[in-house]
Amino acid sequence: MSDVLTELRSACAQVAGQAEHVRIEPERTSAYIGTLPLDAHIPEPDPDAHLTTGTREDLAAFWLTLDAINFGSGWFPTLRKHEGRSGYFTIATGIRDRFVNHGPWSAAELSEIDHGEIAGALGQDPDHELMELFARSLNDLGRHVAGDHGGHFAAIADDAGSSAVALVDRLAGWDSFADTSTYDGLTVPFLKRAQIATANLARAGVAAFHDLDRLTMFADNLVPHVLRLDGLLDYDPALLERIEREELIAHDSPEEIEIRACALHAVELIVAQRAGALAADIDSVLWNRGREPRYKASPRHRSRCTAY
Repeated sequence: MSDVLTELRSACAQVAGQAEHVRIEPERTSAYIGTLPLDAHIPEPDPDAHLTTGTREDLAAFWLTLDAINFGSGWFPTLRKHEGRSGYFTIATGIRDRFVNHGPWSAAELSEIDHGEIAGALGQDPDHELMELFARSLNDLGRHVAGDHGGHFAAIADDAGSSAVALVDRLAGWDSFADTSTYDGLTVPFLKRAQIATANLARAGVAAFHDLDRLTMFADNLVPHVLRLDGLLDYDPALLERIEREELIAHDSPEEIEIRACALHAVELIVAQRAGALAADIDSVLWNRGREPRYKASPRHRSRCTAY
């Protein structure tokens, strides 16, 4: 039976097969998987940046609120960051602090939140372009939780039954989690944030899904960067030069879609060679590897979009 994640896998394989700017080095995957600590425990959420205790409803609200604005990496160099923290962790910490100090925003409150309020919670300039985009996404989340789920965040997971694919498919229809690209007439439903929200709800104990193995890698700009530096992806010289001089790569351009799709397909090749491996877990290992100095020392591609 076809579903949105089957379609995504198929689309990324097709993009990888005809890509002009990015190439996978498939012969390196066998040796590479041995460098990944897949038997180690997947890192727990950082309690300084994430809500790790509370009711099931509180945890559902936290992860859905955070993942509704888990984007903006193209703007991260322009944010006011917490000391020693990345753009993502700066945003996550702001949301966590709001929950700890004042409780969750209700669905009704999110449906009306404006750029000034979210900027205040995150310690950012209210006139920063990203704050308006965050407010719009939270407005959409709030409207759906209020209108479709009686104001209950955990009900979103409950209504998906025990299926991660069903939850991703539901979130895919919301503006707050939209992320579909078109490549040479081919639809590529990356749905990075819909998938990571699903994984986060499972990891937080909010939901128990029987099909977490159906999730793909969460296509962003850090995991492809790690795969390139580790030798599994190769970019053409012109694209690499643009990235190294920190030129923005347009969202939905062929180059940007190829970066995300080839990274996703490379992770699928790794999964195929390791029995029991989950793409979501490999994504976590690679994302955390990307926080190491070696990877942070080299520019990654940046696109200004609401996808990641």
